[in-house]
Amino acid sequence: MSQQVIHTRTLIVGSGFSGLAMAIALKKAGDDDFIILEKAREVGGTWRENHYPGAECDVASALYCYSFEPNPEWRYKWSEQPQIFSYLKQVAQKYDIYRHVQFERNLIEAHYGGDAGYWRLRCADGSVYHSQFWVSAVGQLHRPMIPEIPGKQAFRGAQFHSAEWDHSVDLRDKRVAVIGNAASAVQFIPQIAPLVKQLTVLQRSANWVLPKLDRPYREWEKALSRRLPIAAKFYRLLLWLRSEVLLFPLMAGNPLLQWWAKTMNRRYLRRHIDDPELRRKLTPDYPVGAKRVLFSDDYYPALARGNTQLVDTPVRRLNEEGIELESGEQLDVDVLIYGTGFRTNPFLAGIDVRAEDNSSLADKWRGGAEAYLGVACAGVPNFFMMYGPNTNLGHNSIVLMAESQARYIAALMARTKTTIEVDAQAQQDYNREIQRRLQRMVWNRVADSWYRDGGKITNNWPGRCAEYARRTRRPNWRHFRFGS
Repeated sequence: MSQQVIHTRTLIVGSGFSGLAMAIALKKAGDDDFIILEKAREVGGTWRENHYPGAECDVASALYCYSFEPNPEWRYKWSEQPQIFSYLKQVAQKYDIYRHVQFERNLIEAHYGGDAGYWRLRCADGSVYHSQFWVSAVGQLHRPMIPEIPGKQAFRGAQFHSAEWDHSVDLRDKRVAVIGNAASAVQFIPQIAPLVKQLTVLQRSANWVLPKLDRPYREWEKALSRRLPIAAKFYRLLLWLRSEVLLFPLMAGNPLLQWWAKTMNRRYLRRHIDDPELRRKLTPDYPVGAKRVLFSDDYYPALARGNTQLVDTPVRRLNEEGIELESGEQLDVDVLIYGTGFRTNPFLAGIDVRAEDNSSLADKWRGGAEAYLGVACAGVPNFFMMYGPNTNLGHNSIVLMAESQARYIAALMARTKTTIEVDAQAQQDYNREIQRRLQRMVWNRVADSWYRDGGKITNNWPGRCAEYARRTRRPNWRHFRFGS
């Protein structure tokens, strides 16, 4: 019995902010012939996956939504996971995206058919798709990173990653250890600290933490946004300008702004942490922004609690009772939570992407992933990426980048009835420029961060959002090759 093949013009993989933006851009261009493959049972991407206590965005709500779909009903200046998740589902419903989504489809292979002129894509359940184009919108933050610690199987207590939070585990009056102290950890640690008997935070390196200054939106503010949309647009513009004018130069290492951010952090530390030794442990030894800057109003107060301790001694192994440190000290714990972030490299891990000559995209990226504008890859026709290499931000909202990419990719697709592929020289010239500029950014001043793959910064964009929007406003057709 022959296998049924599903045909579509465009296959989009992933239904988070990027995947939905791509689908909506196609609809606005009059193209309704697309399918979205989603590995889970609902849209939402990272905001579906991350439901740990205190999960929220570290970008202001007014900037963390589509420009064409503002939300006057945000409850907080910095929105929590449930409302962002609800917003994405509402957007999918409004733009009639659900009928295009096929859930529980985990893509594992994407092979270009050469003379046949289409992509052959296969999912883990055996379903097969043929499409002219395919767009990866799988994102960078969806594969939990759990460190390989000796003895992990011996530990008798519950253990889980923050992105796979086990809500069946009751933390009340338990001895809990958290390995890691990055973006997710600074959000859930304040939530669980009042519940547990003893909380131990195992820190590898200190983070720059700045106060978030969060608060609920007042009813008159929400009413103003509903009745006078231009006021909401103006507020969004102010937030965007603050990020472009102040935060981007901080990432570029501006001395005055580095001093300002360090001063803000030290004042925040002094306000909540009395112990000089704890302050020392919490003070980073690298430039502000070299690793992700964190925003929190309650992380330092949580560490100052009487039932909380911060440990910066490395972990040697796990055992039945808990954690053995490199110093030989034993920490007996009941529950272990990994706040260790995500595996961002290699890009597209788990998907075997092969071009017309059967060459593997993973092989092309052995020295670190790269793509033209983070969107197109030389030698791989009719394949595009959302949130691809060197498009992550350290200063502004990734939703802005997603909108730019979606419009750009839709324009590329509309230009050809057969194939389109970025010129290899154009890609090479572009990536030389990007890597040269990245050498001047603060991300280049630390040897180990999720922004890097070996010696190469593969994740971050070295410019302002305004520059990226300008460069993707319309394609430079001289940089592309078309099929006959």
